[in-house]
Amino acid sequence: MSTLDSVLATLEPIATDIAAQAGHVDQGHFPTAAIDALGKAGLLGLTIPVANGGLGLGLDAASAVVERIARACGSTAMVVCMHYAGAAVIATHGNATTQRAIAEGRHLSTLAFSEAGSRSHFWAPMSSARPDGDNVVLDAAKSWITTASHATAYVWSSRPAVDEGFSTIWLVPRTAAGLSVVAPYDGLGLRGNDSSPVRAEGVTIPAGNRLGPDGKGFDVMMGVVLPTFNVLSASVSLGLCNATVAGTAAHAAGTRHEQAGTSLADLPTIRASIARMKMRTDMLHTLLGDTLVALATGRADGMLRVLEIKAAGGETALEVTAAGMRVCGGAAYRKELGVERSFRDAQAASVMGPTTDVLYDFIGKAVTGLPLF
Repeated sequence: MSTLDSVLATLEPIATDIAAQAGHVDQGHFPTAAIDALGKAGLLGLTIPVANGGLGLGLDAASAVVERIARACGSTAMVVCMHYAGAAVIATHGNATTQRAIAEGRHLSTLAFSEAGSRSHFWAPMSSARPDGDNVVLDAAKSWITTASHATAYVWSSRPAVDEGFSTIWLVPRTAAGLSVVAPYDGLGLRGNDSSPVRAEGVTIPAGNRLGPDGKGFDVMMGVVLPTFNVLSASVSLGLCNATVAGTAAHAAGTRHEQAGTSLADLPTIRASIARMKMRTDMLHTLLGDTLVALATGRADGMLRVLEIKAAGGETALEVTAAGMRVCGGAAYRKELGVERSFRDAQAASVMGPTTDVLYDFIGKAVTGLPLF
């Protein structure tokens, strides 16, 4: 049976290759080679049950894998983050055939929740699902789907087909007739994650592709997706922080003022900035670890930690990567140092639903005893 140590040992040479390709991916190229390598190594099936061919590991292992990949390439880490979030739903509510395909590296998953009509309120989709015999017909304007042009299938939210409730979740093949990627991704950061709007016009799928009961999509979102996605989003942020701290420290130690015979690291102000970056990163690491413990042990504050960790990850990454840019000065603007790429990649977490502002509202409600919804 696989252990986290064996998984990380398997991942390490792949992560080294991912780092070597990060600049190319940052030019807008999807990390196909990295995803293929992860699939061949069985790591796309990390959290799929052993009975269906997966490694049967938990969210802590997924977090460690995503963090390590993020140190090498933020875009690739976000693709894997979204895959694990979609795979968590499939492992809970999907069929064995799909789970085996994931375990064998033949199925790349992603979430299709965000919509132009509901914005960051992902729990309230505007898209429709209309029963049609043994099928369901979907219509939607999804605003952003990571891996939009490369996923095997989308874990898709809509209004209920028949029953009452906030939403229903479906497995929608990317190649289904009536689906179209509206525009290629051309963003500030995470430039290789293939995040694009997708439109569904009369998309017909089997009713059996439903993931969980009709009308109970909100329960799936809160019970499965939100903990997985928030923890893994924070893991991406942590990896970007770790990469920035390491890159900044190496630059400060290795860059010299030749006329004075000193390095940047000899300046107390530089050392203090790097110290603050390291402390903030370690604080995020500690909160992430506590969140995983809270979820694994069923602690009463588990959901509060889930809300906190994505907000903390996004805010910490913004702070740490901005500090890295200041410390490294003009050198930070050169691609080869990698700091500016982490800085750009770090911008996404705070505006990716649930946004940091929405999470702050939820956290405030939770602390003051108000209902979240």
